[in-house]
Order: sequence, then C-alpha cells, then structure tokens
Amino acid sequence: MSARKKRIAILSPVAWRTPPRQYGAWETVAGNIAEGLVARGWDVTLFATRDSITRAHLHAVIDKGYEEDRTIDPKVAEYLHISEAFEHAADFDLIHSHYDFMALSYTRLVKTPVLTTIHGFSSPQIMPVYEKYRDANFVSISDSDRAPGLNYLATVHNGIDLSLYPFQELPGDHLVFLGRIHPDKGVHLAIAVARMSGLPLRIAGIIQDQQYFKKCVEPYLDATIRYVGPVDVAGKNDLFASARVLLHLNTIPERFGLVLAEANAAGVPVIAMNLGSCREVIGDGQTGFLVDNVNAALRALARLAEIDRDQCRQRVRERFSIETMVEGYERVYEMIFDRKGKRHERYRQAI
Repeated sequence: MSARKKRIAILSPVAWRTPPRQYGAWETVAGNIAEGLVARGWDVTLFATRDSITRAHLHAVIDKGYEEDRTIDPKVAEYLHISEAFEHAADFDLIHSHYDFMALSYTRLVKTPVLTTIHGFSSPQIMPVYEKYRDANFVSISDSDRAPGLNYLATVHNGIDLSLYPFQELPGDHLVFLGRIHPDKGVHLAIAVARMSGLPLRIAGIIQDQQYFKKCVEPYLDATIRYVGPVDVAGKNDLFASARVLLHLNTIPERFGLVLAEANAAGVPVIAMNLGSCREVIGDGQTGFLVDNVNAALRALARLAEIDRDQCRQRVRERFSIETMVEGYERVYEMIFDRKGKRHERYRQAI
C-alpha cells in the first residue's frame, strides 16, 4: 500500500466546530492538518462535530460544539466522540489525536498506532495521565513546551492558511490585542502600553475570566481603548488592516501562539514577551521584538520602522504554513509506519 493512500484519522476536539468560527486553536490546527493531508493525497477522516467543514471524510456523533450549545454536557460529548474514533481504529493505519490526555487512555486498547499532538499542559493535575502513557507517540508544537520523560518524536510547529490573511502593506494607527481575555495573555499589560504611549488600542477575544475583565480591563475602556468582542477571520483582518503592531505580552510561557503567525502573515509586526514559544515564532528584530516588560515594549514601539512587513509574511510562509506543518507530520507518520513495519518483519522471521 502506497504511503500516500494510508488511512489517517484526525481526532479533533468538540468544544467548537472544526474549523472554529472564532476561538478554537486546537480545532484550527486539526482542521488545517486534515485539509493539508487531503491536498497531498492522503485518505483522511476527520472526527469532529457534525457542522464541521472539511474536504476529508467527516465522521461525527456530536452535532455542535459544547461551547456553542450549552445544553450539551461536555463530558458526555467528549467521551461519545473519543470512543467513536477508537471503536473504528481498525479502519485506519494511524489515529492522530488532538485530544489532550483523555484520548491517551484508549491507546493501549487498540492495535492501530496513535500519535498525540500535545497542544499544552493545562494543569499539573493532568500530568499523571501523561506519565502513565509516557511511552506513547508524542509531538510538541514548540521546543519550549515539552514535559520531561515523554516520548517525543518531533516538534512540529503549527501551520496556518496564509490565504485567509491578506497582506497589509501599510501600517495602521492602532495597537491590537487579540486573544483570550485572561491574565495569562497580559491584556492589562497591553492596556498599560496603550495608556503610556497614548496610542489607541483595540482588544478582541473571548472573555475567559470575567473577574479579570471587570477589574483589569473594563475600567480602562473608553474611546481610545476599546473592546470589540470575539472576532472571526474577517474580524481579525479588519484589526490587522488597522494595526501598527500586535501586542502579545503574555505573563506565562506561550505554548505556540497562532495569533503571532496570523499577524505576521498579514505583515503586522508583533511585540511579545520573551517567554516560551514566542522565541520560536517571532524573529527578534526581523518580524517583531521580544521584550521582558512594559517599558521594553514601549521602547520597541519606537523601532517598528525597522521591521520589513514583507519579511514577516515570508517567514510565516517558510516556517508556519499548512504545507510546512503537514510535511513535518508526514515525516513523523513515516517514522511510525517504518517502526511498525520492522516489528512485523521481526515477528514474521521469528515464526
């Protein structure tokens, strides 16, 4: 059987549709991998919500994402969805899971190889599951977001669809924040930069921490600092068209940061904290600036003219496109298939 015809199951989360209408980084990546593999000739089945959009075969038992329909019990949806994929494991040559620690508990119950992309460790409390299945096949989305002792086969950076983000040749006037409204993402630091610089700020994203929003964001909203709510791709592009720079002043190490690549794809420079994967996604002095505090971010604002917006997009095309990501996963898949083939050969020779 040709490698191009091998059957791959992509297990996407069901919090949101794949691809998501607005927020949903894991669903975005799972969908991009499915589309990229189909374009390169693989036989792909996407396990996702029934309203998902894909050129792959769609297999669904959940109608809508539980974050989009609050009548759905998340745990019931998740385990119906995950078990469905593993009950069909024999139909596939490989299951590529984007379902965090929960799907790991099924991996030893099937003969089909399973690859898990770890999109981040949400809590220390989930680590016993990873430790139990430490010998499973893992991929990290950045070199900086790895846990010791796990069987990592590679790092494969996330890839985006550049066609969704038109190039913005000329800079706008606004500072832009785009992401979860949560202390981890440093919205309050973006507000501080805006107030100290006197530049207008547009804030977009879902509110994940209402108390933080009410205490650290809402009191500072006015005609200059505006919260525009969650945005879809068109909304992101409206923001990028008006953006002088994207501020990503994260307070904890970033796992990957899709929005960094999306902004750069549109030609928008990024000022980000020098934490976690920001060092891998942003070329310091080339596609933006890595900083350690608000004052350094203010100084970086004065250097934005040094950034070549064409170079921002080119770097994304080379390193963070769907094509580059899928090529990386193809190498991992072949590694797994080759290892399985060698095991079968040793078994054949033994008998």
